[in-house]
Amino acid sequence: MAISLRKGEGVNLRKESGWNLKKLTIGLGWDVSGQNSDAYDLDAIAFVCREDGRVYDLGALNEKGKPTLVGGDVVFYNSLNHPSGHIQLSGDNRTGSAGADAEQITVALEALPERFGKIVFVVAIHNAKALGQSFGAVNNAYIRALDGNGSEICRYHISKEAGHERYCSLTFAAVERKSGVWSFQAVGQMHESDRFIDILKTYLPNAQ
Repeated sequence: MAISLRKGEGVNLRKESGWNLKKLTIGLGWDVSGQNSDAYDLDAIAFVCREDGRVYDLGALNEKGKPTLVGGDVVFYNSLNHPSGHIQLSGDNRTGSAGADAEQITVALEALPERFGKIVFVVAIHNAKALGQSFGAVNNAYIRALDGNGSEICRYHISKEAGHERYCSLTFAAVERKSGVWSFQAVGQMHESDRFIDILKTYLPNAQ
């Protein structure tokens, strides 16, 4: 039976547990209420961090010499596959859960190079500020982890609360490796910005 987590709780992903950890699937889902529910575009993003919890590779540079994030350690709608070949994001799904995961991120945990020690999973409402959208209209948001056999290991559900109208993005959860053992952590930190880059800045090497 899957473990139900609360904010701040975690699960050790040990081989001895019997789970098939060659591949971990992170499934995310949500419902959007109201007449304009189809206008909501929620994006799943993964920050692939080194052992110090920082993101170093910001991808290819554009003509102005600025990083594009494409081909780097951020997996998102413009860069669905991590350069290691061991992390993939499913295509963008704008319809919400409807009984199934809206988006999935697959991670080959055992094959991921040792220099990577943490993966942070973020959800952001695309262009929310301009469209007047927020998590106040998002219901039944969840993140879950499934093993390589498709068995659900754990699930974290965010309850809709007063004040969510302020927030447009969410650091949902993370998986972290310590002493060779991965764990899944429920984070549940809301953010007012609708730009996942603003969250990413807190994971850069020079972040305070």
